[in-house]
Amino acid sequence: MRTKVILTSFLLTLFFSGISQEYVPTQENLAARQQFRDNRYGMFIHWGLSSVLADGEWVMNNRNIKVEDYKRLLRAFNPVDFDAAKWVSVAKKAGMKYIVFITRHHDGFSNWDTKQSDWKITNTPYGKDVLKMLAEECHKQGMQLGLYYSTLDWSRSDYPYETGRTGKGTGRTEKSNYASYLQFMKNQLTELLTNYGQIMSIWFDGHWDQTNPEGHGDRSSRIDWKYPEIYELIHRLQPQCLIGNNHHLAPIPGEDFQMFERDLPGENKSGLSFQQASALPLETCETINGSWGYSITDRKYKTVSQVIQLLAGAVGRDANLLLNIGPMPSGQIQPEFVDTLAAAGQWLQQFGESVYGTRRGPLGPQPWGVTTQKDKHIYVHLFSMPADGQVVIPGSFKIASAKVMGAGTTIKFRQQKGNVMLSLDGITLTGPDTVIDVVLK
Repeated sequence: MRTKVILTSFLLTLFFSGISQEYVPTQENLAARQQFRDNRYGMFIHWGLSSVLADGEWVMNNRNIKVEDYKRLLRAFNPVDFDAAKWVSVAKKAGMKYIVFITRHHDGFSNWDTKQSDWKITNTPYGKDVLKMLAEECHKQGMQLGLYYSTLDWSRSDYPYETGRTGKGTGRTEKSNYASYLQFMKNQLTELLTNYGQIMSIWFDGHWDQTNPEGHGDRSSRIDWKYPEIYELIHRLQPQCLIGNNHHLAPIPGEDFQMFERDLPGENKSGLSFQQASALPLETCETINGSWGYSITDRKYKTVSQVIQLLAGAVGRDANLLLNIGPMPSGQIQPEFVDTLAAAGQWLQQFGESVYGTRRGPLGPQPWGVTTQKDKHIYVHLFSMPADGQVVIPGSFKIASAKVMGAGTTIKFRQQKGNVMLSLDGITLTGPDTVIDVVLK
């Protein structure tokens, strides 16, 4: 009898242990996911000590700069023009609803007053905690704040650089120790989620450093990142905080949203997005010019039309757009970025209802554009005129009206074989995205 009791107890322990390991998002987290999807548009900010060299955020790796040489830049980083209020205002005027800020990129430099390392912005001549100022300003102006955090580090010797694919030329010779590095990351994440108010999301990057570059569909890594431990810590400190990981794979248990780097979901123009879109909230991250971090020679600026069509294209695939800027080492945002973002923001002031709070429409992406939907409204986003001069929307719903937003021009329509046919005869497309508002009965 005693043996049966012990066995039953053991099996129950295994059963409940299995349940506890399965991630079940809290109600706060589920609500945060919906808010995230409603936001639809955010600003990514790649900035830090690497901007001093004005050659992108990968400059340490690309030039094989030794750690001891790279750290000489500490005394040269003095962003005297940093103004958190201006940064947040630029995002708000652009129509963006959240900011994701680089707290620590692959060079390991921390953009806050961390107690875990001397390699931080408060040890520069500037001496101030920019994250604290940015967090306070975001909360003041009603802007949600997410934090990018690199799991890869080209500076620390306890990071498993021997098995990593990048940072080989930085001169590290000490033996790596992932247990030590993991504790370091946990301590830093605890600071970020304890000292800076409510955080919308943690945006991880660097997993791919430990994978086979040819194993696009292979989730395996050369090291065990201990993600369950990291994710549990985050959700325990701030249950509503969303976790995403730019590993270019299908979502891993514990993650709350899925991102696509330089690609819209379903596309793989960058060669990075081999994963399929999941049921989680989706996000596309893209640059406003060619590089993520500040590069003095990068003049591949996206036009206002490109930005608007990229945003609408993302939302038409049920994804957010996280559009990146790379401020100058002084802390100033390039005027080219400010002007383009403001112009796109003006478009959103007029047509934002076809973007914010919407979901993917009943008609998938087409060569001419996309559709979005919210409540009884289907929005047809026309980037160009369909070849046959009409839009066919699948569905047996009844239409009350169809008009060109902003112009009020009535669109002729008819129902046929379970489809709704919109005639564009006599309609002239204006601007980067002509939106038709189809109101359902």
